[in-house]
Amino acid sequence: MRSAIASLLITYSWQELRQHPWRNAAAVVSVMLGVALAFAVHVINASALDEFAQAAQSVSGKPDLEVRASGGLSGLFDEGLYPRLARHPDVAHVSPVLELSTYALRPGATPPRVLLKVVGVDALQVTAMAPDLMPQPAADADRLAIFAPDSVFLNATARTQLPQDHIDLQLGLQLKPVRVAGHVQASGAALAVMDIGAVQDLFDRQGQLSRIDLRLRPGVDKAAFIQAVQAQSDWPAGVRVSEPGEAVSRLGTLSRAYRINLTVLALVALFTGGFLVFSVLALSVTRRAQQFALLRVLGLTGAQAMRLVLLEACVLGLIGSVLGIALGTGLAMAALHFLGADLGGGYFTGGAPRLQWSAYAALGFGVLGLGAAVLGAWWPARLAQGLPPAQTLKGLGAGLGLGLGGSGGKRPWHGFVLLLIAGALAWVPPMGGIALAAYASVALLLLGGISTLPLLVGVVLDRLAPWVQGQALPLLAVERARRVRESAAVAVSGVVAALSLAVALTVMVASFRHSVTQWLDTVLPADLYVRTANSGSANDTSYFDPAFVRAARLLPEVEKLSTQRSVPLLLNPALPAVTLIARPLHGQDGGVPLPLTGAPLPVPPGAIGIYVSEAMVDLHGAGLGQNFPALNEAFRPLAPMNTAQAATFYVAGVWRDYARQFGTIAMDAADFERLSGDTRVNDLSLWLKPARPGSVEHDTAKQQLVRVEQALRDLAREQARASAPSASNTAMAQADALLEFGSTQSIRATTLTIFDRSFAVTYWLQAVAIGIGLFGVAASFSAQVLARRKEFGLLVHLGLTRQQVLKVVALEGLAWTSLGALAGIALGLAVALVLVHVVNPQSFHWTMDLNVPWLRLGALGAAVVAAGTVTVWLSGRAAAGQDAVLAVKEDW
Repeated sequence: MRSAIASLLITYSWQELRQHPWRNAAAVVSVMLGVALAFAVHVINASALDEFAQAAQSVSGKPDLEVRASGGLSGLFDEGLYPRLARHPDVAHVSPVLELSTYALRPGATPPRVLLKVVGVDALQVTAMAPDLMPQPAADADRLAIFAPDSVFLNATARTQLPQDHIDLQLGLQLKPVRVAGHVQASGAALAVMDIGAVQDLFDRQGQLSRIDLRLRPGVDKAAFIQAVQAQSDWPAGVRVSEPGEAVSRLGTLSRAYRINLTVLALVALFTGGFLVFSVLALSVTRRAQQFALLRVLGLTGAQAMRLVLLEACVLGLIGSVLGIALGTGLAMAALHFLGADLGGGYFTGGAPRLQWSAYAALGFGVLGLGAAVLGAWWPARLAQGLPPAQTLKGLGAGLGLGLGGSGGKRPWHGFVLLLIAGALAWVPPMGGIALAAYASVALLLLGGISTLPLLVGVVLDRLAPWVQGQALPLLAVERARRVRESAAVAVSGVVAALSLAVALTVMVASFRHSVTQWLDTVLPADLYVRTANSGSANDTSYFDPAFVRAARLLPEVEKLSTQRSVPLLLNPALPAVTLIARPLHGQDGGVPLPLTGAPLPVPPGAIGIYVSEAMVDLHGAGLGQNFPALNEAFRPLAPMNTAQAATFYVAGVWRDYARQFGTIAMDAADFERLSGDTRVNDLSLWLKPARPGSVEHDTAKQQLVRVEQALRDLAREQARASAPSASNTAMAQADALLEFGSTQSIRATTLTIFDRSFAVTYWLQAVAIGIGLFGVAASFSAQVLARRKEFGLLVHLGLTRQQVLKVVALEGLAWTSLGALAGIALGLAVALVLVHVVNPQSFHWTMDLNVPWLRLGALGAAVVAAGTVTVWLSGRAAAGQDAVLAVKEDW
């Protein structure tokens, strides 16, 4: 008997799904889009992380342990540690490595430079530890070329980008000519391998290493070995022994917040898709109410009716999830092929990783889609379970009785409880660096706000009713909406959910853009900016020396020049490196202000004032008005006679830095040079002299920029020729490519263009969400008007024309969607407060000012009201026709 009933229910559900393919297709598409976007983001990032891990393993090999500098400014340490470890009785094999990043010129190509990692190895040792780094001489090269001082061996990526046999490497503004003598098997970004001694000589790093790879003898305990060697009294400060893989872990941490926020953003479509499933199945249950009632009379229980609706939801969710996984896979493949792994955050660059498809991940996101469909079907399923058979067969109980605020709107308290809980969660700190409580707060805000809709509908319409007493049609519309406020709330719940998310994203993006614009106005006060490295990893090899800075300062059209030195600094091995910026902060050259969040504090006598970004406060505990002793360790290896140990670094201010997510420290250039002895700079800021009297100021300013840029290029060529007289004429002609220029206007425009492109997906998701919400209104209102066919027929019999009935329907839709738009905007502003003031600081460790684009929000709300009213009018046309007149006969 049970199997027969189950077979009957399955057949009945299947026939229902087949009879309304377009309506059900909309629910499937909504689930599919949510699953596809979320799964595509996951696959792209998983592929990028896997590619980075494989490349890191290819370069580092398979050592048991690595010895690296920790906390030093240069990231290098003395090579005297190498023979000491080689003689250690527990070490079976040891391989020294020196890694640097620089640029290789490629004359005539665009862009004219390639970022190239240069790895110096000991060819006699590297084979046993990292065979992919073993140089393979070309067929026409000397077999001892691996020891030649001017020979490099390129991996496949570098060989593709640098096809010539001789290349020029950049050191400062010098050109170092080398010849390509063969290849290496290492994968990943562009890489060149040289003899370690040749790298030390070529880049002035004599006696320095970046890491030592160790392989222990069998049976040696790693943890005990690490503790023993680092406990030795003569172990060098700032050098640590650790297991390999920290770089991959740090990259995962670096991109984690970005990946999570993209995934949450992608699930917006899935969230609104749940409301569409709700609307579609609510329409289906209402339309089939008498059929359900007949089945109940024939022996179907309420629980079986509920399971029947949930079964239909499972079918829709399953189809949508399967299609979403397929579409997400296709999107990921296309993105990896055409765009690489960089989704706009700048974390993954350099290549197109292979697709990493995981069945477990696909199953997880498929379950999310299925769960969204089942949750959306829960209330319609409860409706099917609770339909009274006798009344429904007579056409008296087929209304959409799904009051969000409780039966009859008498229990709206649970919505307010959800709002209170959401407010409390907004104050909870991040968990494991992820804003989990804040995301839960946003979800509860949406659910709580939608749950209080019946109360809002009732309050507003009660106030509106006296104003329409003398107008028949508006009175009919308002009174009908007042009496069925729960149904009205259900009908507009999809619009409220979609519009609130759209408003929240609009406010968040507008606030972020406004804050970035103000930030750019503060950090870009000069007329012209010059740099020679566009990647922070190359700052130690691509720089301006003091001679170039002095010559640039003496150019006749330069009024003032300010410098900046940027150094990566690893304060915590578990976190990505922070950036130490040295720039003139005092005196006449202090022309590059910092966007401080408050007034700076006076620096105590004898202390060195530093100014930290907001991320330093969150991640490294660099509180305002406190000493920051962790910075001492960075200068300790550089200071003779331990002079830097006595320095006291005092946090005198906190500033906003939208360019670096994991922390920035700014200090005065004079203090940096005194403590480190490093006089190199990476960036120049130039203020030009005012335009000459009697000239057209705009044209003169533009011509000034061109003249100054050309003068700086000439200086770069002079330095390059002086440093490498044997370099080719082609290379000399490209020497000015070592410089990159930017005016305030161009940098600002480029930054905002990149910003808008990065957030373009949010606008597309807003459109998808609102479209889904409007379809929900159409489906819900169709359910309403199907249940009101007799009411419309009665109105026609009482003398109303079909157009007047449609006007009543349109006025109801106007009232409902207007209330939905108001509620959606209000709820969206509440969600935006959480996104701007909680999610963003917890995820990215920077704050922003709230900026509400009222005109854009008003236009968005008006568009939703207009589209919703038209949608409702179209949905009511069929119900007000001849069928509605004939429906009155059903009770005769």
